[in-house]
Order: sequence, then C-alpha cells, then structure tokens
Amino acid sequence: MRTLRAFWRGDLPLTEAFWTWTVMIGLALNLSTTIALLTLISLDRPWLAVVAGYSISVPYNIMAVIGTWRSAERYQGPDIHADLGRGTSVMLMALLSMV
Repeated sequence: MRTLRAFWRGDLPLTEAFWTWTVMIGLALNLSTTIALLTLISLDRPWLAVVAGYSISVPYNIMAVIGTWRSAERYQGPDIHADLGRGTSVMLMALLSMV
C-alpha cells in the first residue's frame, strides 16, 4: 500500500511508474477486466458486465496517468523522456479504457 501511495504522489522513479505501474500492471488489470466483461456479456449479464469491466479499470487508468505524470514532473533526466512517459501513459490508458 505504501508503494501505491508513492506512485500516486509521483514519488517513484519515472521508469518504475511507467513500466511497472502503467504498462505491466495496467495491461494485466485491463486484460482481466476485459475478460470479465466478455464473460458476463456471454452469460447475458450486460449491466454486471459494464460494472465489472469499467468500475475497476477506469479508476486505475486515471490513477496510472496521474502517478506517471507526477513522476515525470520530478524526473531529472532528459525532458523528452518525461514527455514521452506522459504522452504514452495518456494514450495507452485512454485506449485501454475504451476497450
């Protein structure tokens, strides 16, 4: 829980915030909720599918963008890396939120 709070505040290094929390965990979580959504749709439970598919993934995706953005603000390396981290996290999480 401490690491999750550090991620939210932007206290993690940009590489960890982006690659671990946004890419790896974000993809795993969004894949899991998409599978749940498709399974519930196939079981003719559309409202439950919407809740299962979006009530966890969308809030996480918002948190991932904010955490990565804040980490990028504190990044001491080349500005292009911070900008790429910000832009890619926004595009990836937006795309995954629509699926």
